[in-house]
Amino acid sequence: MAPPKIGLPRTLGSARTNLSDKLRRKPIADLRGMPREVVEERASFTLYRYLPVAGIEPQGRPVLLVPPLAAPALAFDLRRGCSVVEYLVHQGRPVYLVDYGPVNFAHRGLGIEHWVDSVVPAAVEIVAAQPGVDRVHVMGWSLGGIFTAFTAAAHPELPLASVTAVASPFDLRQVPLLALARPIDRIAGPLVGPAYRAMGGVPAPLTRLGFQVSSLDKYLTKPLAMIAHADDRDFLAQLEGVDRFMASMYAYPGRTFGQLYHVVMRSNEFASGTMELAGRPVELAKIDVPVLVVAGTGDTLAPEAAVRHLLDLVTGSPQSRLVRAPGGHLGVLTGRAARRTTWPAMEVFFRQHDDGVRAADGG
Repeated sequence: MAPPKIGLPRTLGSARTNLSDKLRRKPIADLRGMPREVVEERASFTLYRYLPVAGIEPQGRPVLLVPPLAAPALAFDLRRGCSVVEYLVHQGRPVYLVDYGPVNFAHRGLGIEHWVDSVVPAAVEIVAAQPGVDRVHVMGWSLGGIFTAFTAAAHPELPLASVTAVASPFDLRQVPLLALARPIDRIAGPLVGPAYRAMGGVPAPLTRLGFQVSSLDKYLTKPLAMIAHADDRDFLAQLEGVDRFMASMYAYPGRTFGQLYHVVMRSNEFASGTMELAGRPVELAKIDVPVLVVAGTGDTLAPEAAVRHLLDLVTGSPQSRLVRAPGGHLGVLTGRAARRTTWPAMEVFFRQHDDGVRAADGG
């Protein structure tokens, strides 16, 4: 196998300045979070509202951002200039975030039903209770999109305006990385249950390693990419933002990991559109609001075929559509191309359904 070619920056002066800043550990990225305030704090989550931008009139129904487990919520607000939150508030969109915080041994008994039946519904209801709000757009990334979809299916009484799932894999047979892992599962599978139960979950270093393995080629060639793009300050800023994101990953609670392990390695239950939660079946066909599915064309963790499958399951939705956008699992949400692709597409979808109604209402 031939070694990768090392590209050279085009502008040596800029490259020299940028590399000097990196060597002196001078920050290149603006990692300040967008201003926000706590709306409500509970034992299992904190709900934040991002402050409106001065001079921009708030308009449209609010959007609630739902993160996955393990990955920090700052994925939605990676850095200034590359933040879905920053983009949306500059459109005048009211933005809320439900943040679960770090997971520890005390959370080992929490399963998927905790987020689907408790956390996400409570966050939606709090947002909907704000002055002037009737319904709420809910957008989840990765596992957060799966939580969002099953919440909408399990709780038709919630005041939802729409559901958006970004990089959320529903047919795990379409994920090549998992196909490679299944032979290992046949050998080591019996050890997994006792291990995660003893630890109370999956430690943060292992979740970080899993994310790195999903984009191993980029991880291994990162030093070469830094050299080739040393004159591109925005590129280096993006790397800093991603590095902070990776360093902030959380652990997985034990019961939830056990459920996901069974789905991933054994049943592929998500692909059926029905999942047993808290003793009853939850059917994605019961979703009765518009659904947007966003797939990253370079996503190895959630390939387009795995993500697109949700469209086949939401048969009760009055409208469902797919947006294909460049980027990997994180990049499709908050990569440098997302400002021209993913974010405008989501905002157009939200505007289309700011005044919409549910299927049951005749919309």
